[in-house]
Order: sequence, then C-alpha cells, then structure tokens
Amino acid sequence: MSNFYEERVLSVHHWTDTLFSFTTTRDASFRFKNGQFTMIGLKVDEKPLLRAYSLASTNYDEDLEFFSIKVPDGPLTSRLQNLKVGDPIIVGKKAVGTLVLDNLKDGKRLFLLGTGTGLAPFLALIRDPETYERYRQVVLVHGCRQVAELAYGERIQSELPQDEFLGEAIRNQLTYYPTVTREPFRNRGRITDLLTSGQLFSDIGQPGFDPEGDRFMLCGSPQMLADLKAIFEERGLTEGNTGEPGDYVIEKAFVEK
Repeated sequence: MSNFYEERVLSVHHWTDTLFSFTTTRDASFRFKNGQFTMIGLKVDEKPLLRAYSLASTNYDEDLEFFSIKVPDGPLTSRLQNLKVGDPIIVGKKAVGTLVLDNLKDGKRLFLLGTGTGLAPFLALIRDPETYERYRQVVLVHGCRQVAELAYGERIQSELPQDEFLGEAIRNQLTYYPTVTREPFRNRGRITDLLTSGQLFSDIGQPGFDPEGDRFMLCGSPQMLADLKAIFEERGLTEGNTGEPGDYVIEKAFVEK
C-alpha cells in the first residue's frame, strides 16, 4: 500500500438518493493540479477496491473533497455511500488527468461543461486564481436530469462570490448555468443541444461560439463526451492533452460503479 495514503472521513453530505459528497483528511505531501483525479477506495478483504475520482477540492485546501454517485450494486459506491465520519479511506498518492489549464491553448472564454458528478473537477477550477488570469470569462455549465441533482449550486451562487480572495474575480468573470432535462426549470435541455442551437449563449447574454477564443473542458457521461467531441471536430477544434495544448480537453476517467 506504499502507493496510497490512508485518510479519515471528515464529513459526509447526501444530496439526493443517488448523489453524495464527502471530505477527508489530506496528507501534507499530497500534491496535485486543479482538475486532476486520483484513485480512491476502501480495503475489502484486505485488498484495495479502487476507482478514479476527480478532486473537487483545490490544491490549496487543507482537506480533500469528492463527489460521487450511488450505485446500489456498485462494487465500490455501494460501500462508499455508507461512509461515516472517522472511517478510513484509501487515497492514491499520484494525481493525473487532462482537465488542467496547461492542456488548453490560450483563449478569451473558458467553458466548463459537466453532467452529473462530472461537475467535480470544475469545482476546483473555478476556485483557481489562474483560471481567471488566463480567461476573461468562465462559463460553468452543469447538466442533470432533475433539479435536486444540481448539487453545489448554492455554494457556487452564494458563497463563492463572497470569497475573501477570489470573490471579485468570480463576480465579474464566472457565469454559472445549471440545466435539467426532465423537470421544469429556468434552463432546460441537454448541453449539446443548448450549445449547437445557440440557446446557451443567448441565455447568458454573451456572444455566440468563437472558435478562435473559446476553449472547452468536458467531464460527464460517455455519450455527452462523444457527442461534444464530434461537434467540436466538425467545427475544426483540436483536442488537447499533456504536452500538446488544444482547443478542448476531455476527462475519460468517469466513475459509474
């Protein structure tokens, strides 16, 4: 287990019957970039049961935070959802992932497009000072099926604008756009449709798609990622990765079990 830290659960919050988040202690030697993920899990029969989880906390936070779905028969999430304060949890020592600012070309506007728990890495990125230094506008789009699944909305809209250090940048540069597909809500529709129809730009009162200045980060369901990748490729955008910055980046590690 030399590749893992053993941390302790500090808090657990159940958003819905299918979504929960939790915080843990953080080893002082654990380093990561905002937007990355690591392996976390539990010991089952003395063996580590692990899955990739994005870090919802920033690299300057004292604690770690994770956002998870609940799968009744999921090997790991069926156990994680029963976590209690004080329980041990395994956290990988190495964080990786493509959703880091260095993997994108410079631009004017950054779109963070997430569905479900794909919001997690963006919770760290919207609290990263560099995000606001590199982009004039940051648009966070969170898509879910139902209104109750729009976790963290209150924190994003009410708490972050009052942040002692980043509050001014967040108030001036961050736009939060939650949308649902199966219930009445002020914003309705799938992210792909809202983007291609131009409804997203109209709703936020900003200019339409600009291939020269717009950059995108994607995290969510495999179908959403595939659809958006096809849309971007059709419009001539290039996918970025470590060592080769692009117009958009995709996080392929997505917890479903």
